[in-house]
Formats: sequence, structure tokens, C-alpha cells
Amino acid sequence: MIVMTILTACSGDEKNKSPYQWGAADAPIAEKKAHERTIHGDTVVDNYYWMIDYFKKGPDSTKVIDYLNAENAYLDTVMAGTKDFQDKLFEEMKARIKEKDESVPYFKNGYYYYTRTEEGKQYYKYCRKKGSLTAEEEILLDVDKMAEGHPYFSATGFSVSPDNKLLAFGIDTVSRREYIIHIKNLETGAVYEEEIKGTTGGVAWANDNKTFFYTSKNPVTLLTEKIKRHELGTDVAGDKVVYEELDKSNYIGVGRAKSGKFIYIYSGATTSSETRFIDADRPMDAFKVFQARMKDVLYDVTALEDRFLIVTNKDALNFKLMECPLDRTDIANWKEVIPHRQDVLLEGVDEFKDFLVVSERKNGLTQLNIRNLKSGDAHYLDFGEAAYTAYTQANMEYNTDVVRYGYTSLTTPPSTFDYHMDDKKKTLLKQQEVLGGYEPKDYVTERLYATAEDGVQIPISLVYKKGFEKNGKAPLLLYGYGSYGASMDPTFSNTRLSLLNRGFVFAIAHIRGGQEMGRQWYEDGKMMKKKNTFTDFITCGKYLIEKQYTSKEHLYAQGGSAGGLLMGAVMNMAPDLWKGIIAQVPFVDVVNTMLDETIPLTTNEFDEWGNPKNKDAYFYMKSYSPYENIEAKAYPNVLVTTGLHDSQVQYFEPAKWVAKLRATKTDKNILLLKTDMDFGHGGASGRFDYLKDIALNYAFLFALEGIVE
Repeated sequence: MIVMTILTACSGDEKNKSPYQWGAADAPIAEKKAHERTIHGDTVVDNYYWMIDYFKKGPDSTKVIDYLNAENAYLDTVMAGTKDFQDKLFEEMKARIKEKDESVPYFKNGYYYYTRTEEGKQYYKYCRKKGSLTAEEEILLDVDKMAEGHPYFSATGFSVSPDNKLLAFGIDTVSRREYIIHIKNLETGAVYEEEIKGTTGGVAWANDNKTFFYTSKNPVTLLTEKIKRHELGTDVAGDKVVYEELDKSNYIGVGRAKSGKFIYIYSGATTSSETRFIDADRPMDAFKVFQARMKDVLYDVTALEDRFLIVTNKDALNFKLMECPLDRTDIANWKEVIPHRQDVLLEGVDEFKDFLVVSERKNGLTQLNIRNLKSGDAHYLDFGEAAYTAYTQANMEYNTDVVRYGYTSLTTPPSTFDYHMDDKKKTLLKQQEVLGGYEPKDYVTERLYATAEDGVQIPISLVYKKGFEKNGKAPLLLYGYGSYGASMDPTFSNTRLSLLNRGFVFAIAHIRGGQEMGRQWYEDGKMMKKKNTFTDFITCGKYLIEKQYTSKEHLYAQGGSAGGLLMGAVMNMAPDLWKGIIAQVPFVDVVNTMLDETIPLTTNEFDEWGNPKNKDAYFYMKSYSPYENIEAKAYPNVLVTTGLHDSQVQYFEPAKWVAKLRATKTDKNILLLKTDMDFGHGGASGRFDYLKDIALNYAFLFALEGIVE
């Protein structure tokens, strides 16, 4: 064991020492047990491989828990001086949340559905009203009551039968994203005895109101591998497998067309996909292949009354829209509706009886294209801000000329609008209320571009409070993700105000690996081009320093999951650029995880990272994997968080990473590991508990900056 020296954090100006002192404690030193990995003629000794034992139920399972508990105790001691500040931050952020609130109701099949929250309650009530918002309320699920006694509780997949009499829903109390499906009779209030375990939580009802389809997971790998059919009142053990996915790199799912005419089975990986379908009136029919999967071709199917629409990247990097007859669905019958555009990414469509809403992305920003299916006219919604996020939401009804969309920006709280596609009128239904007062005019948002080493322009969205001066003295938190084609769009956060109000700048680096700038943006940040993601982020950090938004003494970085991989990589590549790093549920042991197909989701990821059983992929992964590249050098201050029951990034990745960092690094900077022993990938499930995690993160940053209140 070693003793942690009491450190004094500098506020950047060496003349002004921070009043905050870290607590002195013995840092846990993990036991070393040599484990050799040999592949492609390359042998690597992993001294902390044994930490997988709790997951594998091995002989050292108890030692793993002891180590994680020791790290938690260490964090509590080192951060003890911030305890009161964390409590203050928690109450401050909680006070901005309207505790008694209600979602904007959406209409579906004769009912208005909504959720409402009550003062002091962690969860919500799921409710509906028949025909009118003035009708009597019917509470379908009291999730507050259902969650009592559970450290973690998640309810999902709410699906009402076509006759409005039955509700299917999924429950997870472990945080492994393995849901048990339950059925509730909405007329009697009774919950049926039949339970379906090991699912994704959702169902697709057939039109007979007694048959539904669901996705079954592998209990070890948690892969979605089978679609099953269940009939109410029958033994779940006898449920028929209607589809089994043999390609372990594919995710599968089942859904119901908005029009109610079809049931779809979707199977897809990063680079190819396939859809099957049946008539929802004929649930016993065999599913028909819409179009057999094609190499490097993705397609997504939407049913209109008289034809199918297909969004596909076939000969179209940024996707295009095609159509085909209902009875001739193979690619030979596909006809172009919206051609491929070099500067516009076509992300998806929302179908209505007489209208189509096309979600697109241009110059890194989302846009909505409204198309009249009868006249052929088309127009775009105007949002009036330079950097924003707009998206369709809760459009459950097919026979309507109203589209609902959400809108937000770094300074605009989430807002819900109804847009009448006929007369082009929009109505603001609700904007998230920020209690305690919030004035958008008190904050400034900017859009910048940093130039990467290869000349590519990397967008940066940032926000700060008025009065900020570009003199290099302000603290700045740079956030990034950059994987799976997920776009990190600029959105509002009321918790972030606690950072901005204390002088922080918040910035998002829209790095390659995401899809902000089109499909090529994603292609250039995956597989054998993955390092672009990391160098882009470093470029953004250096640019913000160059333009005096901050300095090395005040620059912080944060990312989670695949964004945690980003954190680990940039720490290795540019350790002196950052004052501190927050890595949440970080995917940092890339090679070992991708070699172990018993670990959940590994095989689904081969098209994202590569398969290390292939020599080139192995050595490329090894060259950037954070765990593999820890060296005897100085690293920044680091806070790492994980969950014992995480199904996406297993706890042992960050645990091994921290243990190896502790044993190898040469600095005396802070290194902390926090493991939630009750939670998984998404953290706490209650609507207030997650604020404690944010309070810890902020307290870590504030302590490093010498901000004490």
C-alpha cells in the first residue's frame, strides 16, 4: 500500500493557491497475477486479468468486490472535503427540476397518453384519457409504487393492444437491460401470471389482440438472437421461435407499423441489414424477407397505405429514399423518390396518411423536410438559430396532418411543438421549466471549427455565461463521443448551469466517428481509421487553448462508454494537455474485450472496431487501446466511474485500467474509481439519484479549480 500525499490544487495562477485540499488516504494497490495472451505471435502479460472473475464467477470473485469497495472507500476519503459541496450541488440542481410535472400528451388510437410526476417521487405515473384531455384519468402503471424496495428500477416498452384493453411492459431491477415482460388487463387492473424473461422489454401486437412478438436475449452474451411469438394464456415455454439470427454481429428486433398493417423483424449490423414482415392480421404466417441482406447495404422500411418506402445507402453514402409496391419488395422493384445528395444526410422518415416528414442533416445541423404526398410540394421548417437540435417525437397517429417535434439548443430548454403541415402553423406546447429563474440571454453559444492535421474542419459547439473573457484563464470542459455514427448535437442541460454559473465554458467536439457531418464523417472514424476520433479531439483541445478560451491549466475532458475510450486514448496520446479527465463507464480494454465472445455485445461490435482475430485489426486496436498503452509517465487528474452490473461496458475494464494506471504512472495527481454496486451502464434509475453522480463529477472539477462554493 502507498499513502496518498495531501495535494493542493492550483487555480492556474501559481500565486493563488486553492483553499481546497484532498484528503490523505492509502491508495488501493491491486494484486498482480500474470496472465499471458498470445495471438498473431504477440505475447502480452496482463497482471489484472483476474478482475474478470466476478463476471465469470471465478475463484477471485470476492477479491474483486473487495478491491472495488476499497476504491470506493478511497474516493470517499480523498473527496471528503467536497462532501458538503456535493450536497449543495445536488440540492441546487434538484431545485431547478419541476417536481410536479406532466409530459405533453400524445394521441394514439382514441386515447391521449402521458406521464406525470409527483413532488418528492423518483419515478412517474403512466396515464391515459379517452378521447379528450378533459376525460377521467386512467393510471395504467404507478411506477413510483412498483419501484418501492428496489435500488434500481426500469420500466420500458409500454405497448397497448390494438383494442386498447391490454398493456405489455418490461421491468428490469438489476440494470443489465434484461427485461421481464408482463401483461396487464386494463379493464380489470389484473396483471397476468405469465412472465417472459430475458427480453428487451418491448412487444409487437398482432391485430387479434392476443398474439404478440418479442425479442429474446442470450442469457450470457445478452445478444438479441431470437424473435418469438406468444399467445396469451399459453405456456411461455412453448413460445415459437419465428426467427433466429445466426450472424452474431447483428442486432435484431421486432416492431409494428404505425398504420397497424404489418409486423416487422429487423436484423442489422453496422454495415448491412435485412427486414422481414407479415400482415398483422395473420400472425401465424411465416415472415417474408423484404430484401435479402446485401454486403455493405443498410435499408429501413416504412409502410404507407399503398406502398413501402425504403431509406437505404445502396449506391448512396448519405442515403436516399426509395419506394416499391406492397407485393413486390425486392430491390429490382425499388424506385427513387429522393436521390442521394453529397451534402445532405438522410436520417429517416416519419409517415402520415397524406404527409411525409424527412429527417435530414446538413452542415452538421438537423433539419425537417415536410412533403405533401398528394401535391408533391415540400418545404423545410425554419428554426432561427445557428446551432440547435430538432427531431420528430411521439408521432404515433397515422391519420393526422400534425407532426410533433422537439427543439433545443445549448441555451434553449427542450421544447415541444405541434406543426400543422397543411397550413404551416406551429404551436409551442411546452418548454422545460427551469425553476429558480433562467434567462437564455444571459448565456452565449458559439460554433467554431478547428482544423485537423489532414485539413478537415472539426466543428465545436460551446456555451458560456455572459461576462466570459477570452484570456486563457477560464476553466473549460470539453465533451466528446465519436463512435457508432452517433451525433452529439447541441442540447440544453439545466444541471450544466451549475458549471456555467461558476465560470466554466462547456464545449462539444463533433469529432469523426459520429455522423454530424454526414455518413463519411462516421466512416472516417471507425475500424482502421479510428485514431481520427482521438486526434480530432486533441486538435479541438489545442484550438480552444490557441484561441484563449482556456489553457492547459484549466482544460478538462469528459466522455462515457465509447467516449470513455476516447478519454483513455487522449490521456495516453497527449497527457499534458488536460488538467483533469472524467471517464464514465469507459470502454478501455478494447483488445481483450473484443477477443472474448462471451462478453455481452462483443460480436455485435466487430463492424465498429474490427475483429482482433484478424492480424491487422489486432495490431491496430492494440496501438490505441487505453489499457494496452499505459506508460510510466505523468497523467492528468482522473475520475473514473462504472457500475458493477453494467451490461454494455463491464466493470472490470475501468477497474483494470485504474489498477494499471496506479501501478505505472509517475505523477502524484488524483486517480479515483467510483463503482456503483447497485447499478449498470446508465447509472441510477430515479429522476433525482443521478444528480448525485453529476454532483461528484462537478465537485471533482471544482476542487481542481479551487472553486469551493
